[in-house]
Amino acid sequence: MLPRLGGMDGVEVEVVSKPRKEFQSEVYRQSGLPPAPAVMIDDEVVAQGGPITEERLRELIAARQSA
Repeated sequence: MLPRLGGMDGVEVEVVSKPRKEFQSEVYRQSGLPPAPAVMIDDEVVAQGGPITEERLRELIAARQSA
């Protein structure tokens, strides 16, 4: 899903993949980033710990672009 969303105008996709142990570390908790799995748009967490549909993600992106 994310590679397709990167094809939208003005959308840059960054995927961060780390070993589970690193996401569970104290250093990661202090980083201010959300627990994985999560989806962020700009600096806002829009989905965390559960699935988000491509349709819903496209809606959230479109709302950001029109603001």
